[in-house]
Order: sequence, then C-alpha cells, then structure tokens
Amino acid sequence: MESSFPFGVILAVLASLIIAANALVAVAELLLIHRNDGVSLCFTLNLAVADTLLGVAISGLVTDQLSNPARPTQKTLCSLRMAFVTSSAAASVLTVMLIASDRYLAIKQPLRYFQIMNGFVAGACIAGLWLVSYIIGFLPLGVPIFQQTTYQGPCSFFAVFHPRFVLTLSCAGFFPALLLFVFFYCDMLKIASTHSQQIRKMEHAGATAGAYRPPRTPSDFKAVRTVAVLIGSFTLSWTPFLITGIVQVACQECHLYLVLERYLWLLGVGNSLLNPLIYAYWQKEVRQQLYQMALGVKKGLASFLLLLLGRDGGPDMSRESSCHIATISHPQLDG
Repeated sequence: MESSFPFGVILAVLASLIIAANALVAVAELLLIHRNDGVSLCFTLNLAVADTLLGVAISGLVTDQLSNPARPTQKTLCSLRMAFVTSSAAASVLTVMLIASDRYLAIKQPLRYFQIMNGFVAGACIAGLWLVSYIIGFLPLGVPIFQQTTYQGPCSFFAVFHPRFVLTLSCAGFFPALLLFVFFYCDMLKIASTHSQQIRKMEHAGATAGAYRPPRTPSDFKAVRTVAVLIGSFTLSWTPFLITGIVQVACQECHLYLVLERYLWLLGVGNSLLNPLIYAYWQKEVRQQLYQMALGVKKGLASFLLLLLGRDGGPDMSRESSCHIATISHPQLDG
C-alpha cells in the first residue's frame, strides 16, 4: 500500500485531538481523585491514560504516511509500533469493560460495593488490565501465523499483522465481551427500574401522609446511561473494522485492506476521541472540574495581562487596566 499525504494529515490531526482531549480529562480526573478519593474515578483516569497512549502511538505512524514510499520503515520497527498501537487500543477497550463491570457491581451490590472494590482491588484490576493488553498487542510478534510473510511499506496494521489476528481477537475477545456488555446493561436497567418503582411508592406514601417530596431521578439511571453511551460508541466504532477483518480472512481474493486501514481502522481509533467527550458531557463532576480549570486559566491569563500592561504603562496604566479587566471578567456589574 502506498503512502498517502491526505491520510497522513488526517492521522496527525486525529492523534493531536486524541492526546489533547484525553490529557485534559486526565488532569480533571486527577484533581477529582485528589479531592474525592473515589475508586471508580481511577478507572476513568485509566481510560484517559490508555486513550492518550493510543494517540501517541498512532502519531508515530504519521511520518510513514507522509514520507516517500521508496524508503519503507523496517519491518521489526513497524511491528513494534503496531504492537504498541494494539496494546493501547486493547487497554482502552478493556478499561471500558472494567468501568461497565464496576458500575454493574455498584448497582447490583450497593451495600457491599465499598467492601469489595477498595484501592487494592482497583490497583490489581488496572495492573492486570495493562498486563493483558500488552500480551494481546505483542502476541503477533511471537506467533508466526499472525504475521504477514511479506512486508511492503509503508508501515500499517495489515502490512505486518495477518487478518487471522483480527479474527482471533474478534472471536476470543470482542464478541464475548459485547455479549457480556449486553447482559450487564439489561440487568442494570432492570435493577434501576426496580429502584425507581420503589422510590415512587415511597414518594406516593409520603404524599398521602402529607409529607410530599418532589420526585427525583435515581442515580442508578445516570450510571446506566453513561455505560450505555460508552458501550454504544465502543460497539459502533470497532464492529465494522472487526467484521470486515473476518470477511478478509474468509475471502482472500477480496482485498479489503485499503478499506480496513484507511476508513474502518480510523473509525475504531476515533473511539478514543469519543471517550473523553462522553465523560466531559455526561459526567457532571468531570464537567464541573473542567469548568473550574477553565476559570483558573482565565484568571491566570487576566493576571498575566495585568502584569504585562502594568510593566509597559506604569502604575497609572496598571490601575486603569485592572478596572478594565475587572469589567471584562464581571460584565454583570456594568450599568
């Protein structure tokens, strides 16, 4: 497959957005963990770290797409790059599974959840997750049937990895995990509905007794909603790539590599850009923390501008600029 300058540009833009968005969410998660010490926040932080590493990994492929195809990357180096990409993607997918399992446990066993899911268990889960991810990513390097016999640059997934690797990942990992996701979601929805009915009965009894309280939305539904959006984006992003990879194994004459690598693989990688957007929008605490961070940056810039203007214009200009900046920062005081 020849290199493509437009594809390289798209890959560079996508990698930059993935790194920037996930790094921002990771900082917000770190601040929340420092303040709240929540175990579930560690899992969402791990998701942001995995997606950030995926962005770093695919940025290493940009030079191959923008360079002259007459000088392809060495096969060993390309294999290591794609193993790193696969490991980071596997860590992202496994973290989504871990988040879904954590939310399922919190709803299924609310009284025992904090006894089961402590810091040690969370750390062990994250460590085991990364171990499995790197085993998956570097598996083709030790299994000859998962390697391509001929290598023609530039570096890409199917230039070094055989579609049998995708078939194995799909049958042994993706589709069983998808079935487990569906089970978790249906059971969580059933439990949340039961809790909602119980709350309505209590509110109805309170209204009958004259102590009516306005209805409220159970937090269970928020967890179900977040898990549903995560699973939905994960499924829509990776299913086309994996199914087409299976078709390529079954039909060697189809030559679907261009579609797989130029479109469907990018769609799967794009899931790492959707994850931080989902948390920035759906998770209230993350959204509030990002807002506080933005306010802090705004105040810092205002202070820097005030200091800069004060140095250039002296004390009088400093006082005048201070009033002007205060007016800009607090427009509600005008008039």
